[in-house]
Amino acid sequence: MKITLKDGSVKEYSEAKSVYDIALDISEGLARAACAGEVNGEIVDLRTIIDKDASLNIVTGNDPEGLKVIRHTCSHVMAEAVKRLFPQAKITIGPAIEEGFYYDFDIDQTFSRDDLDKIEAEMKKIIKEGNRLERFELPRKEAVKFMEEKGEPFKVELINDLPEDAVISFYSQGDGFTDLCAGPHLMSTKGIKAFKLISSSMAYWRGDSNKARLQRIYGTAFNNKEDLAAYLEHLEDIKMRDHNRLGREMKLFTTVDVIGQGLPLFTPKGTKMIMKLQRWIEDLEDKEWGYVRTRTPLMAKSDLYKISGHWDHYMDGMFILNKDSEDKEVMALRPMTCPFQYYVYMNEQHSYRDLPYRMAETSTLFRNEDSGEMHGLTRVRQFTITEAHIILRPDQAEEELTRCVELAHFVMKTLGIDGDVSFRLSKWDPNNRAKYIGDEEYWDNTQQYLRDVMVKNNIKFTEADGEAAFYGPKIDIQAKNVYGKEDTMVTIQLDCSAAEKFGMFYIDENGNKALPWIIHRTSMGCYERTLAWLIEHYAGKFPTWLCPEQVRILPISEKYGDYAEKIRKEMAAANIDCSVDNRSEKIGYKIREARLEKVPYMLVVGEQEEADGLVSVRSRYEGNEGQKPLKEFMDQILEEIRTKEIRVELPEDEKKR
Repeated sequence: MKITLKDGSVKEYSEAKSVYDIALDISEGLARAACAGEVNGEIVDLRTIIDKDASLNIVTGNDPEGLKVIRHTCSHVMAEAVKRLFPQAKITIGPAIEEGFYYDFDIDQTFSRDDLDKIEAEMKKIIKEGNRLERFELPRKEAVKFMEEKGEPFKVELINDLPEDAVISFYSQGDGFTDLCAGPHLMSTKGIKAFKLISSSMAYWRGDSNKARLQRIYGTAFNNKEDLAAYLEHLEDIKMRDHNRLGREMKLFTTVDVIGQGLPLFTPKGTKMIMKLQRWIEDLEDKEWGYVRTRTPLMAKSDLYKISGHWDHYMDGMFILNKDSEDKEVMALRPMTCPFQYYVYMNEQHSYRDLPYRMAETSTLFRNEDSGEMHGLTRVRQFTITEAHIILRPDQAEEELTRCVELAHFVMKTLGIDGDVSFRLSKWDPNNRAKYIGDEEYWDNTQQYLRDVMVKNNIKFTEADGEAAFYGPKIDIQAKNVYGKEDTMVTIQLDCSAAEKFGMFYIDENGNKALPWIIHRTSMGCYERTLAWLIEHYAGKFPTWLCPEQVRILPISEKYGDYAEKIRKEMAAANIDCSVDNRSEKIGYKIREARLEKVPYMLVVGEQEEADGLVSVRSRYEGNEGQKPLKEFMDQILEEIRTKEIRVELPEDEKKR
């Protein structure tokens, strides 16, 4: 047989050989590093026998697929360790995932950090034992009996759910542990060089809250200790940036059980940041992008949502009021603003010359999210959004969609987060037609329209079925949080059906009524989610213009408190957010505390500064920036705020002391 290798060279053999044997024939070093093989594009065990012509790539731990094999094997080692330490635990599933692996166990206890440390120690023993992983297959009845005798009901359920023609395979690790698994796996446990158990949490069997409550252990593994150390350092950085932790530490928001999950309370600092974003966005949309502003109710009768289609297609996501009342109108809190703004448009007649008609609103919305879906500020039940609806002629759609993308890009660039996003075309799911309005032709046409717009604007994008709104496809601008989970930040939706349902029209150039198209869009998205994004992106060190406290004035002693207050009043009159630290603490302590609180500028004032009208400037960006006349400093910071400059912070060892 002829084996074509990755570099194009060909090996010829007169008999069948395993992937491992071929790797050994190429070089002993390659065989030692090998984790799996890629045979004709399929990842397989090193044990796999090749008996005919094939293409072969030897996969090592430096390859993504090789790393996946290491992690999958490590999950089995972890399961064996848990069974040794907690024999009563029942095993379920343990896959490799993007940054590591997990395994779920049915056990009547939660795993503490101490438990994880004990499991880690037992895993090291198993790895040192170096047991070979052996693959074997069983017929269905024997496989079921095998797992029943081991007392593993979840594995029995998995076997019974396999298709009739499925190959039922197992992997054993010496005499101590065997798991139902399709593989592939390493040749022995000694192939695991570096691993760490990260955390534990609750999970449900097969993700169903009506089924068994399980304990999940997350871990990770790498090909070497250096990569593991770098990853663990990365995790520490993530913890430092996690908005749910950092936002509370910085006193930007909080939550209270008696108020409810997904209903954050914003403190004065957090409120000030959102106000700055809101004022900027509203001025930007109204003065520079041609929007008119509306203000509409937070709730409406069910009649409105029946016209829009939300009642039939979105009721599970809505908060319904008076649903079971016989003498009160059924109402619902609004999950979006579009049907309300349609009636603003229809309040007067419009001609083709009036279009596009761009209506914007700072909209508070309500979504009945599942409790398990909510997290910090990224997924909440009440949120405020930079929402707008553009009523336009069909011939204006391409230009307006392009403008919407340009506005979103401008907003993200100003915030300094444009490099962190990706674009997605969110389409309908033709296999779930009841979820959507319109026929196949409607969806094909609208989806192609958005696809063409992105292609013409040289936007790289992915496509996702089942992510469209029920009335039309979307351009979604996605961003990952610090944990790697993707959230939608900005949406731009094309709707060619609502006008007819609501009786919306414009008078065309021939004097006839014509149906407009509608673009639903956000410019920045949800304020709550954007604040979370900014906290994580900047690790709380926001650009000066966004900071709730931009300057802190630090008098050296109480004698200079009056001068400090005079400076504060002058800066406050110029709309600079500042405060005075009048405490009788040493100046070094005040500086350190202001730095810990991530204040951009500290102004130290004493005898010389008061006498000469100066301030000694210390910044988060460069450290000690020296003495400056107050007016010079104010001119500098006002320009920084006006232009929304994002100053680069020097490394600590380069800052001036």
